[in-house]
Parts: sequence; structure tokens; C-alpha cells
Amino acid sequence: MEREHDDCRAGPRDGLWDGAVEAALRYYRAFLRRPGRHLDLCFEVSCHPESSLVNVANARDILEEALHVLPLPARAELGRLVAPLDAGLRRRTLPDPHACRRFWRGGGWWHRRLYDGDFRW
Repeated sequence: MEREHDDCRAGPRDGLWDGAVEAALRYYRAFLRRPGRHLDLCFEVSCHPESSLVNVANARDILEEALHVLPLPARAELGRLVAPLDAGLRRRTLPDPHACRRFWRGGGWWHRRLYDGDFRW
């Protein structure tokens, strides 16, 4: 399925490009290395596939897709790399209490975290 020009989100519908898993892991790790107790997800600003990984939820989408298509040994290895990153993301981001009202935030649990600029209660 081809992506429309005005849709900047990379994700499972886009497929994996060469180096996608490496780039997604790099962005995921970099996001979690940021200082501060709590982190907010941020929206992507460019339609270039790798630039969309600035939104760590998109990076996590790429990793999820890879976990579904890789052969078992590689899938298990990637799963071991992703599990502690997921734990860090759950620990350092806050759930969005209004995510169910935000139709554009579908997908995995990582899309239902607070984004930069979201109103906090």
C-alpha cells in the first residue's frame, strides 16, 4: 500500500526499508536517554521515513512490524532488545487519559502516551 503524500507517519502499513530496524532502535534508545523523569512523545516534522522516527511511537511501530515478520531466532533477539526499551517507555511516559477520544492515536499502547503539548490534568 502506498502512502499518501500528506501522510507523514511511518508505520506498519509502510513496510520495512533497508536499515529500518537499526534506525528505529537508534531513535528509541536516544529518546530514552533524554534527561528528565518523565518524557513526552513528540510529533514528526518531516515526511522522510527516518525523520518520522522522531516520534518514538513510529519507531516502535517499525519494531513491532519487524517482530511479526522476522524469522524466529531474529525475532527472539529483537524481542530481547525491545523489552527493556518498552519498560523504560512505560516508566518514563504517562498514559494519555483521553487517548480513546483521539482517533489518530490508534495502534499499540505506545501511541496512547502523552505527547508534547497535550493538556495534563
